[in-house]
Amino acid sequence: MVEVKNLFKSFGDHVVLDDVSFNIEEGENFVVFGRSGTGKSVLLKCMVGLLEPDKGDIFINGKSVVHIPINEMNEVRKKMGFLFQGSALYDSMSVRENLEFPLIRNFNYSLSERDSMVKDVLEKVGLSKAIDKKPAELSGGMKKRVGLARTIITQPEFILYDEPTTGLDPITTKEISQLVVELQKDLNVTSIVVTHDLICAKIVADRAVVIKDGKICYEGEIKSLEAADDPFLKNFFSSELIESDGEM
Repeated sequence: MVEVKNLFKSFGDHVVLDDVSFNIEEGENFVVFGRSGTGKSVLLKCMVGLLEPDKGDIFINGKSVVHIPINEMNEVRKKMGFLFQGSALYDSMSVRENLEFPLIRNFNYSLSERDSMVKDVLEKVGLSKAIDKKPAELSGGMKKRVGLARTIITQPEFILYDEPTTGLDPITTKEISQLVVELQKDLNVTSIVVTHDLICAKIVADRAVVIKDGKICYEGEIKSLEAADDPFLKNFFSSELIESDGEM
Protein backbone atom coordinates (compact mmCIF):
# COMPACT_ATOMS: atom_id res chain seq x y z
CA MET A 1 0.00 0.00 0.00
CA VAL A 2 2.95 2.31 0.73
CA GLU A 3 6.40 2.12 -0.83
CA VAL A 4 9.26 4.42 0.13
CA LYS A 5 12.22 4.17 -2.26
CA ASN A 6 15.73 5.54 -1.67
CA LEU A 7 14.54 8.65 0.18
CA PHE A 8 17.02 11.42 1.02
CA LYS A 9 16.34 14.62 2.95
CA SER A 10 18.81 17.17 4.30
CA PHE A 11 18.58 20.56 5.94
CA GLY A 12 21.73 22.39 4.97
CA ASP A 13 24.65 20.13 5.84
CA HIS A 14 22.55 18.05 8.22
CA VAL A 15 21.46 14.76 6.63
CA VAL A 16 18.16 13.64 8.18
CA LEU A 17 17.10 10.79 5.88
CA ASP A 18 19.84 8.85 4.12
CA ASP A 19 18.63 6.37 1.47
CA VAL A 20 15.54 5.18 3.37
CA SER A 21 13.47 2.40 1.76
CA PHE A 22 10.64 0.18 3.00
CA ASN A 23 7.23 -1.24 2.02
CA ILE A 24 4.03 -1.30 4.07
CA GLU A 25 1.39 -3.91 3.37
CA GLU A 26 -2.35 -3.27 3.40
CA GLY A 27 -3.87 -3.57 6.87
CA GLU A 28 -0.48 -3.57 8.60
CA ASN A 29 0.50 -1.66 11.74
CA PHE A 30 3.98 -0.50 10.75
CA VAL A 31 6.18 1.25 13.31
CA VAL A 32 9.05 3.60 12.49
CA PHE A 33 11.15 3.43 15.60
CA GLY A 34 14.10 5.50 16.77
CA ARG A 35 15.38 8.04 19.23
CA SER A 36 14.31 11.68 19.14
CA GLY A 37 15.83 13.67 16.28
CA THR A 38 16.45 10.72 13.95
CA GLY A 39 14.16 11.95 11.15
CA LYS A 40 10.99 10.02 11.95
CA SER A 41 8.64 13.00 11.80
CA VAL A 42 10.43 14.34 8.71
CA LEU A 43 9.66 11.02 7.03
CA LEU A 44 5.94 11.42 7.79
CA LYS A 45 5.93 14.98 6.49
CA CYS A 46 7.48 13.80 3.24
CA MET A 47 4.78 11.14 2.94
CA VAL A 48 1.95 13.69 3.25
CA GLY A 49 3.62 16.31 1.05
CA LEU A 50 4.45 18.84 3.79
CA LEU A 51 8.15 18.43 2.94
CA GLU A 52 9.72 17.56 -0.40
CA PRO A 53 12.52 14.97 -0.34
CA ASP A 54 15.82 15.82 -2.01
CA LYS A 55 15.88 12.46 -3.82
CA GLY A 56 13.87 9.29 -3.94
CA ASP A 57 10.18 8.52 -4.32
CA ILE A 58 7.09 7.65 -2.29
CA PHE A 59 4.23 5.61 -3.72
CA ILE A 60 0.75 5.49 -2.19
CA ASN A 61 -1.42 2.78 -3.72
CA GLY A 62 1.05 2.64 -6.61
CA LYS A 63 0.93 6.40 -7.29
CA SER A 64 3.98 8.60 -6.79
CA VAL A 65 3.23 11.51 -4.42
CA VAL A 66 6.54 13.30 -4.98
CA HIS A 67 6.52 16.29 -7.35
CA ILE A 68 2.78 16.07 -8.06
CA PRO A 69 0.47 19.13 -8.38
CA ILE A 70 -1.14 20.33 -5.15
CA ASN A 71 -4.65 19.45 -6.32
CA GLU A 72 -3.57 15.85 -6.89
CA MET A 73 -1.81 15.75 -3.53
CA ASN A 74 -4.96 17.00 -1.83
CA GLU A 75 -6.91 14.10 -3.32
CA VAL A 76 -4.32 11.69 -1.92
CA ARG A 77 -4.53 13.42 1.48
CA LYS A 78 -8.28 12.78 1.63
CA LYS A 79 -7.41 9.09 1.94
CA MET A 80 -5.02 9.81 4.81
CA GLY A 81 -5.61 10.39 8.49
CA PHE A 82 -2.90 12.19 10.46
CA LEU A 83 -2.64 12.23 14.24
CA PHE A 84 -0.36 15.10 15.18
CA GLN A 85 2.11 14.84 18.02
CA GLY A 86 0.39 17.66 19.94
CA SER A 87 -3.15 16.67 18.88
CA ALA A 88 -3.44 20.07 17.06
CA LEU A 89 -6.99 20.84 18.19
CA TYR A 90 -8.46 24.29 17.59
CA ASP A 91 -8.71 25.88 21.05
CA SER A 92 -11.61 28.16 20.10
CA MET A 93 -13.74 25.26 18.85
CA SER A 94 -15.67 22.65 20.78
CA VAL A 95 -14.92 18.97 20.31
CA ARG A 96 -17.91 18.76 17.96
CA GLU A 97 -16.64 21.69 15.86
CA ASN A 98 -13.10 20.26 15.73
CA LEU A 99 -14.46 17.01 14.34
CA GLU A 100 -16.81 18.69 11.89
CA PHE A 101 -14.07 20.93 10.48
CA PRO A 102 -12.47 18.42 8.03
CA LEU A 103 -15.93 17.23 6.95
CA ILE A 104 -17.09 20.76 6.12
CA ARG A 105 -13.83 21.69 4.42
CA ASN A 106 -13.37 18.61 2.26
CA PHE A 107 -16.72 16.91 1.79
CA ASN A 108 -20.40 17.63 1.15
CA TYR A 109 -22.11 15.87 4.03
CA SER A 110 -25.42 17.21 5.33
CA LEU A 111 -25.79 18.56 8.87
CA SER A 112 -27.50 15.37 10.04
CA GLU A 113 -24.82 13.20 8.41
CA ARG A 114 -22.07 15.20 10.11
CA ASP A 115 -23.83 14.95 13.46
CA SER A 116 -24.12 11.18 13.13
CA MET A 117 -20.46 10.81 12.11
CA VAL A 118 -19.24 12.96 15.02
CA LYS A 119 -21.22 10.95 17.56
CA ASP A 120 -20.05 7.66 16.03
CA VAL A 121 -16.32 8.44 16.19
CA LEU A 122 -16.59 9.86 19.71
CA GLU A 123 -18.23 6.63 20.80
CA LYS A 124 -15.38 4.68 19.20
CA VAL A 125 -12.79 6.59 21.26
CA GLY A 126 -14.90 6.58 24.43
CA LEU A 127 -15.62 10.33 24.64
CA SER A 128 -19.31 10.72 23.80
CA LYS A 129 -19.89 12.99 26.82
CA ALA A 130 -17.15 15.42 25.78
CA ILE A 131 -18.85 16.50 22.54
CA ASP A 132 -19.48 20.11 23.62
CA LYS A 133 -16.33 20.65 25.69
CA LYS A 134 -13.44 22.88 24.62
CA PRO A 135 -9.88 21.49 24.40
CA ALA A 136 -8.89 23.43 27.54
CA GLU A 137 -11.37 21.31 29.51
CA LEU A 138 -9.76 18.04 28.42
CA SER A 139 -6.85 16.07 29.85
CA GLY A 140 -3.85 15.17 27.70
CA GLY A 141 -5.18 11.67 27.09
CA MET A 142 -8.62 13.01 26.17
CA LYS A 143 -7.08 15.43 23.67
CA LYS A 144 -5.26 12.51 22.05
CA ARG A 145 -8.56 10.65 21.78
CA VAL A 146 -10.28 13.64 20.19
CA GLY A 147 -7.35 14.00 17.79
CA LEU A 148 -7.73 10.33 16.94
CA ALA A 149 -11.49 10.76 16.44
CA ARG A 150 -10.81 13.62 14.01
CA THR A 151 -8.27 11.42 12.24
CA ILE A 152 -10.75 8.61 11.58
CA ILE A 153 -13.88 10.69 10.89
CA THR A 154 -12.92 11.12 7.23
CA GLN A 155 -12.80 7.32 6.87
CA PRO A 156 -9.16 7.19 5.69
CA GLU A 157 -7.54 4.20 4.04
CA PHE A 158 -4.46 4.63 6.18
CA ILE A 159 -3.46 6.62 9.25
CA LEU A 160 -0.14 8.25 10.09
CA TYR A 161 0.62 8.67 13.79
CA ASP A 162 3.32 11.15 14.82
CA GLU A 163 4.46 10.18 18.35
CA PRO A 164 0.90 9.31 19.49
CA THR A 165 1.87 8.81 23.15
CA THR A 166 4.25 11.74 23.71
CA GLY A 167 3.68 13.43 27.06
CA LEU A 168 1.34 10.74 28.39
CA ASP A 169 1.81 8.67 31.54
CA PRO A 170 2.41 4.90 31.08
CA ILE A 171 -1.21 3.93 31.84
CA THR A 172 -2.64 6.40 29.30
CA THR A 173 0.08 5.37 26.86
CA LYS A 174 -1.16 1.79 27.03
CA GLU A 175 -4.79 2.91 26.62
CA ILE A 176 -4.03 5.01 23.52
CA SER A 177 -1.85 2.27 22.02
CA GLN A 178 -4.55 -0.35 22.53
CA LEU A 179 -7.07 2.03 20.96
CA VAL A 180 -4.83 2.32 17.89
CA VAL A 181 -4.90 -1.48 17.55
CA GLU A 182 -8.68 -1.67 18.08
CA LEU A 183 -9.35 1.00 15.46
CA GLN A 184 -7.00 -0.66 12.97
CA LYS A 185 -8.98 -3.89 13.28
CA ASP A 186 -12.39 -2.19 13.38
CA LEU A 187 -11.77 0.12 10.42
CA ASN A 188 -9.39 -2.15 8.47
CA VAL A 189 -6.92 0.69 7.92
CA THR A 190 -3.19 0.61 7.36
CA SER A 191 -1.28 2.39 10.12
CA ILE A 192 2.15 4.02 10.12
CA VAL A 193 3.23 4.82 13.68
CA VAL A 194 6.28 6.98 14.33
CA THR A 195 7.46 6.64 17.92
CA HIS A 196 10.39 6.29 20.30
CA ASP A 197 8.07 4.83 22.96
CA LEU A 198 8.77 1.14 23.53
CA ILE A 199 5.47 0.60 25.40
CA CYS A 200 3.53 1.93 22.40
CA ALA A 201 5.61 0.03 19.84
CA LYS A 202 5.29 -3.31 21.63
CA ILE A 203 1.49 -2.98 21.69
CA VAL A 204 0.82 -1.73 18.15
CA ALA A 205 3.57 -3.07 15.89
CA ASP A 206 3.09 -5.88 13.40
CA ARG A 207 6.51 -4.95 12.03
CA ALA A 208 9.01 -2.20 12.75
CA VAL A 209 12.05 -0.48 11.33
CA VAL A 210 14.68 1.25 13.43
CA ILE A 211 16.26 4.46 12.13
CA LYS A 212 19.80 5.32 13.20
CA ASP A 213 21.76 8.28 11.81
CA GLY A 214 19.15 8.75 9.07
CA LYS A 215 19.37 5.15 7.86
CA ILE A 216 17.16 2.13 8.44
CA CYS A 217 19.49 -0.18 10.29
CA TYR A 218 17.10 -2.94 11.40
CA GLU A 219 13.74 -4.33 10.37
CA GLY A 220 11.53 -7.00 11.88
CA GLU A 221 9.13 -7.77 14.70
CA ILE A 222 9.63 -5.89 17.96
CA LYS A 223 10.35 -9.13 19.84
CA SER A 224 13.20 -10.05 17.49
CA LEU A 225 14.65 -6.53 17.63
CA GLU A 226 14.40 -6.46 21.42
CA ALA A 227 16.18 -9.83 21.68
CA ALA A 228 18.94 -8.97 19.19
CA ASP A 229 22.59 -9.14 20.28
CA ASP A 230 23.47 -5.91 18.49
CA PRO A 231 24.96 -3.39 21.01
CA PHE A 232 22.99 -0.47 19.57
CA LEU A 233 19.65 -2.25 19.90
CA LYS A 234 20.49 -3.53 23.37
CA ASN A 235 21.39 -0.02 24.51
CA PHE A 236 18.39 1.52 22.75
CA PHE A 237 15.77 -0.77 24.23
CA SER A 238 17.26 -0.72 27.73
CA SER A 239 17.38 3.10 27.62
CA GLU A 240 13.75 3.29 26.53
CA LEU A 241 12.66 0.96 29.33
CA ILE A 242 14.53 3.04 31.91
CA GLU A 243 12.93 6.22 30.51
CA SER A 244 9.45 4.66 30.61
CA ASP A 245 9.95 3.41 34.17
CA GLY A 246 11.11 6.86 35.21
CA GLU A 247 7.87 8.43 33.98
CA MET A 248 5.88 6.22 36.34
